[in-house]
Amino acid sequence: MYLFLQILRDQILPVFLAAGIGAAFERIFHPDIKSLSRVSFYILSPCLVFSSITSNNLPALEFWRIAAFALVTVLVSGILAWAIGSMLKLRPSMTSALMITCMFVNGGNYGLSLNLFAFGTSAMSRAIVYYLVSIIGMYSLGVFIASNGLAQPKEAFTRVAQVPALYALVFAGLLRWQEWHTPTWLYRSVNLLGEAAIPIMLLILGMQLAKVKLVLRWQWMSLVIILRMFIMPVIAFGLASLFQLTGDARRAAITEASMPTAVIVTVLALEYDLEPTLVTEAVVVTTLISPLTLTPIIAMLQTI
Repeated sequence: MYLFLQILRDQILPVFLAAGIGAAFERIFHPDIKSLSRVSFYILSPCLVFSSITSNNLPALEFWRIAAFALVTVLVSGILAWAIGSMLKLRPSMTSALMITCMFVNGGNYGLSLNLFAFGTSAMSRAIVYYLVSIIGMYSLGVFIASNGLAQPKEAFTRVAQVPALYALVFAGLLRWQEWHTPTWLYRSVNLLGEAAIPIMLLILGMQLAKVKLVLRWQWMSLVIILRMFIMPVIAFGLASLFQLTGDARRAAITEASMPTAVIVTVLALEYDLEPTLVTEAVVVTTLISPLTLTPIIAMLQTI
């Protein structure tokens, strides 16, 4: 019990305190969240990806194992959500909403910071791989699902091509592959901006949650909670063994796969009118209960 309380206090509470400051700031000052999100998405996140990949010795085989783990985890959660929706005879829009809320997790502003606090920078650099795969999947497969299959492949490709962190990954990978050293003046600038990414991400998370108006529908929420917060972490442990992930790679991958629903899926739901109220509820509730599910998971990962 003491271990659980210690993890909750030292590793999860800081995330929620930082997000809480962001929520309070939004309530008082009503800032332009969209502009801040763009700064994070187009500048800080790519810098974090670049500095993490270039400064950590992440073997190519481990990179691809984490990437494969992330892809399979996303697909399995989507298939399970579709199967549950079909068995319960939910209307198509609710089934699609269940799929995107279970497939795409908050692996960025929440997952990266939690990996950093719980396991250190090595785990965080590995968590970035999962985060990138999830982002790419959300802007491709997620768009297709949210639009009920109406989105054209060209639109999905265009959205993926607009993810700047992907180019940072490719550039960093090229440097690592050619064994080129990043010039000191460039690395220091990029690293400085990258270090600002997680604090800004947490503030944005709090600001986004503060704007949500919650009206709970417990039958819907029970489906999301059971699948996203309980079933998928169990499956993640099995998949981590299947892909032979060990050490920090295993810890980072399982933690990322156990995260609550990504805040950004609300954007997809609003854009394609895909049960936006239900999707927003899923984001808020899974985030609020996540300390109860993540604490024992982190405890297990720290002891094995």
